[in-house]
Amino acid sequence: MANLYTIENLLIGKTYKSTSLRGEIISAEKSPHPIWYGDNTEAYLVEIYTGTFRNKFRTIAVKVGE
Repeated sequence: MANLYTIENLLIGKTYKSTSLRGEIISAEKSPHPIWYGDNTEAYLVEIYTGTFRNKFRTIAVKVGE
C-alpha cells in the first residue's frame, strides 16, 4: 500500500525563512481567507516556532499543479 501525504503533513517540520523570520513550521492548514497567489496555487496558514516566547503565523503559497 502506498503512503498517502497531505500538503499539511509535508509542510510540518520544514524550515520557514524570510527576511524577517526564520523557524520551523509546526502546524499548517488551508487558509480560511480567499487569498489568490496565481494559477495552480493554494494559500496555507502556517504556525512557525522561532524559539522565542510566542510562535508566529504566516500565510504562504503552495503550488499544487502545473
